[in-house]
Amino acid sequence: MVDTDMTDAERDSFLADVRVGILAIERPGKGPLALPVWYQCEAGEIVITMGDDSAKARLLRRAGRATFTVQDEHPPYRYVSAEGPATVTTEPADVADLATRYLGPELGRRYAAANPPNDSTAVVRLRPERWLTCDYGKTT
Repeated sequence: MVDTDMTDAERDSFLADVRVGILAIERPGKGPLALPVWYQCEAGEIVITMGDDSAKARLLRRAGRATFTVQDEHPPYRYVSAEGPATVTTEPADVADLATRYLGPELGRRYAAANPPNDSTAVVRLRPERWLTCDYGKTT
């Protein structure tokens, strides 16, 4: 059987590419809340910003953990999933770097100008304890 696991370097390279991630958070009495998010990787953590009063931020504060998944939708399929504790802090966050990462320089600047830093931004830092990776390109 072919080992389709990614190495740590392959995983980090995959996450460094511009992709939309899915953040999944436990929701008491319901299925998990799973929503698309922009992200960055910083010092081994997955960093996501969101509104401090959003359902995501409230649920993350309660659960203290989350699962985060990123996939490549084009063959050969690849994905990375991380699970671990998540901390939520409220702080002014400049969205310019993240917006530029996802939208490019011109649209990123416009997006950042329309969404200036404010005190109601939640910054989430997910510290992966467990990884699940797969690169089906290794089967060929």
